[in-house]
Amino acid sequence: MESLGDEAASRHPKRSNPGNPAQFPSVSSKDPVLPMPNLPVEPVTQNLSQGDEAVSRHPKRSNLGNPVQFPSVSSKDSVLPMPNLSVEFVTEILSQGDEAVSRYPKRSNPAQFLSISSKDSVLPMPNLPVELVTEILFRLPVKSLLQFRSVSKSWLSLISSPEFVKNHLLLSAGNKDYTHYGVMFKVASSASHGVTDCSLSSLLHHPVTEAIDLDYPGKYPKDHRYPRIVGSVNGLICLAVSLFNGVQELVLWNPSTRKYNRLPNYRLHRPRGYCCLQEHRGKCNFGFGYNELQDDYKVVGIFTVYKSIQLCRVEVHIYSLRSNSWRRINDSAWDFLHVPGKLVNRKLYWLQNSWNISSIDLGNEKWTEIEKPFSFKEYGHFVLGVLGSDLSVLCDYKNCHADVWIMKEYEAKTSWTKMLTIRADNDGMLHIREPPLLVTNEGDILFEIGSRMAKYNPKDNSFRYLDVTNFAPYVEAEIYVKSLVCPFSHNE
Repeated sequence: MESLGDEAASRHPKRSNPGNPAQFPSVSSKDPVLPMPNLPVEPVTQNLSQGDEAVSRHPKRSNLGNPVQFPSVSSKDSVLPMPNLSVEFVTEILSQGDEAVSRYPKRSNPAQFLSISSKDSVLPMPNLPVELVTEILFRLPVKSLLQFRSVSKSWLSLISSPEFVKNHLLLSAGNKDYTHYGVMFKVASSASHGVTDCSLSSLLHHPVTEAIDLDYPGKYPKDHRYPRIVGSVNGLICLAVSLFNGVQELVLWNPSTRKYNRLPNYRLHRPRGYCCLQEHRGKCNFGFGYNELQDDYKVVGIFTVYKSIQLCRVEVHIYSLRSNSWRRINDSAWDFLHVPGKLVNRKLYWLQNSWNISSIDLGNEKWTEIEKPFSFKEYGHFVLGVLGSDLSVLCDYKNCHADVWIMKEYEAKTSWTKMLTIRADNDGMLHIREPPLLVTNEGDILFEIGSRMAKYNPKDNSFRYLDVTNFAPYVEAEIYVKSLVCPFSHNE
């Protein structure tokens, strides 16, 4: 540790002698340990300095002698051998990828590690417990973890295990800087339709953000297919891709891992003279959700059935990822607007054609009608959204002002609370038609306005438009967390 200098040694007094394993009290001769390669000094010091804090945040993982807590590590494989990796590669990965390197430009050049000479370019490391290394891996971005899967069979088994995927998702979703979040846009112009993506953290904090074109499932250069974002849950995106005949192909897609699953055909067989106009026009009503009690991802499809021009019934079909099949459940008593359902607390919410709100429980698959405050009647238009973990409603009053309401408690009429009122700008017209997407740590609110993103400051009723390059007009935006969740059933 002499190459670290007195400052580093003073910050980490217990780790100042790498040759003395007695200074690592959590590692005994009987503990499962992980042989580590020679790593650059700075990123190792940075990550190990989080050790005690990480253990305190996750007490269930603080028992270093219990490898049962990590089911992917057996008694015969209690250590995970690591190859020798280049200084540049490990520096980039352990510094949290490209985004971290951009935040710390002085670390992006290995020659700038002044304490590391050509003869001392690596730091001998002790064997570390599996749990500590796993805690470090939990905090890495998906892109880095996908590269680390090729390190060894043991690493592949660990990173692919359901327990690891779940814990990585929990930490990524709880990241307050949104470094593991993306924003997906469905773009549409006279020339093309497609899907683009940008970093949410970059969008909120950088002057200019670049949107990247995505090769979404079902994309063909010479085929006019129109993707629609049904919803996102735990890093999975549900896309409805309109085919040439108007029928929509449903796909569960993880854009971070590039895995996707085309769902079985949902097309309905009807007696002669009956039809579903929405099915032929590519406007079927879908919602995408997750029931954590059953650990099952579900897609709800709503189909209005007509005979001639007379509405006969509203059929409801549910797809389960666990069974990989569709089932028809009880018909709905209401017809709905053709917008995707909004997921809150294992329930999908829709607006009825009468502007009332209904929900379906993904557990018992029963419908409920939600009472609205009487004050909703004064608005000419409103639309459902999700803000944090609450159902939200954007209510527009004759384009003069808009109110944002949130439902804080479980479907209680009295729990509707007016969050804020947005006044029209200088031209006297309010151009917000979509609900808010996010409340930032600073208290600003992220909105879609026209075909642009903007942050609204409720303190002075002002908007600041966000600059995004490689960006065509868009019609939908969806915030999602980047994860390792697989779009296939566990049984497959």
